[in-house]
Amino acid sequence: MKLYLIRHGQTDWNVAGKIQGSTDIPLNDMGRRQAACLARGMEKRPVEKVFTSTLSRAYETGLAIGKSQNVPVERLEGLEEVGYGVWEGMTMEEIQEQYPKELELWYNSPVDVAPPEGESQVQVYDRCGRALETILAKAQGDVAIVSHGATVVFLLEHLLKDTRKDEDEDIIVGNASISTIEYDPETRVFRLARLNDQEHLKGL
Repeated sequence: MKLYLIRHGQTDWNVAGKIQGSTDIPLNDMGRRQAACLARGMEKRPVEKVFTSTLSRAYETGLAIGKSQNVPVERLEGLEEVGYGVWEGMTMEEIQEQYPKELELWYNSPVDVAPPEGESQVQVYDRCGRALETILAKAQGDVAIVSHGATVVFLLEHLLKDTRKDEDEDIIVGNASISTIEYDPETRVFRLARLNDQEHLKGL
């Protein structure tokens, strides 16, 4: 079985460098073009179902795949982007200027410390785990999971926790990228087959 972990297409806030988090920002024109290219790129990776975050930018990206392959698309709670609380809508420069102490605390201990009114890494990791268990319980074949930049990283870290080492490089995934995980249901072993594939976006 394969799990295709996909980041949504581009938004205006991506371009502006604003923190999106749980704010429901839609795809922009480039994001919709990326989603169309993604759908074509997924044609050689047929899936039985698409699971997406409840946020529109992920759902719209997932719909492009679902329509292309004529498979159902399900919004699933737990796949949303990290909640950044009052920092959402701000750039990192603005956060540094307005919340320097809170930002320093978060940088020093992001696992346990949350942005004001936001989520800690522990909270996000836990909900990602619950979402993955739901997906694996429902899946009978290959599936696509469309989520967000930080959340895709948490999903990958959850799936690869037995194989990733602390000294491994940080994971970064681009808009409309595909990261492929191979899964053996009998042994429950996950293996990273390809990370951050963006070949389908060439020419945009």
